[in-house]
Amino acid sequence: MAKSGFAKERLRSFVDRVERLEEEKKALSDDIKEVYAEAKGEGFDVKILRQVVRLRKMDKADFQEAEAMLDLYLSALGMR
Repeated sequence: MAKSGFAKERLRSFVDRVERLEEEKKALSDDIKEVYAEAKGEGFDVKILRQVVRLRKMDKADFQEAEAMLDLYLSALGMR
C-alpha cells in the first residue's frame, strides 16, 4: 500500500513539474514574440532576423555547409 502511495506522489510530482515548465515555456514564447514585434517596430525584417537566429545556433561546419548549398542552388537558378 505504501508503495502505491509513493508512486502516486511521484507521478503527481512529475505532472506538476511538467505543468510548471510548460507555463514557463509559454511565458518565454510570449517574451520572444514581444522582442520580434519590437524589432519589427524599429524597421527590422523579422523573417530575416529569425533566419539569423537559426543560423547562429548552428555549429560552424553545419553553417558553412548550409551556406555552400544555398550558394549552389542560387547559382544553379541563375540568381548569383
